[in-house]
Amino acid sequence: MRSHPAYLETARLVLRPFTPDDADDLHALDNDPDVMRFLNGGRPTSRGTVRDRVLPRLLHEHPCLGTRGYWAAQEKDSGVFLGWFEFRPLDDADAAVVELGYRLVKAAWGRGYATEGARALIDHGFTTYPALRRVTANTMTVNHASRRVMEKAGLRFLRTYFEDWPDRIPGSEHGEVEYELTREEWERRR
Repeated sequence: MRSHPAYLETARLVLRPFTPDDADDLHALDNDPDVMRFLNGGRPTSRGTVRDRVLPRLLHEHPCLGTRGYWAAQEKDSGVFLGWFEFRPLDDADAAVVELGYRLVKAAWGRGYATEGARALIDHGFTTYPALRRVTANTMTVNHASRRVMEKAGLRFLRTYFEDWPDRIPGSEHGEVEYELTREEWERRR
C-alpha cells in the first residue's frame, strides 16, 4: 500500500494524485479485456503506452482548476488500488465544462464505488470551482452499467451521437451517449 496525500475522501474511497509508481496498477487495469471492452474492444495496452501516453495524461495539471483531472482510487480501509476517476475540464483554460469519468478494476464493479466517487467529485467540483457550469459524461450507448452510474450520480441523458472511430468495436454501431448535470440542476437537488 502506497501512502499519498488525498485529494478527496468518501466513506469508502480515497482519491489521490497519481504518481509514476502507479504504472504497474494502470497496466494491469488497462489489460483486463472486460475493463477495456467499451473503450478499445478489450485489446491489451503495452507497458510503453502506459508509461508514454497514459501516465502523462493522468499526471497533467489543468491551469483553470489549479489541479489535476485524474485521481487514483484506493479502498479507504485496505489501500487497495481500485482504478481511477476523471474530473477534468474540456478546455485547459476554462473550467466551465468538466468531464466526469471512471475506470475501475472488475473486483470493484457492482459495489457502488463508481457512484460514490462520481457523486463526491461532482459535489466537490460545484462547491470548489465557481466557474464550473456543467459536468458531462460519455459512454457507448450499449454500456448500460456506466450509464446507470451516470444516472445514479445525478446526470441526465442529453443525446446520442455517432463518431467516426478509426477502430470500430462491437456495439459502436449504436453510437455514444452524453449525460450532463448543470450547476442549476445540482443546486436544486441539494
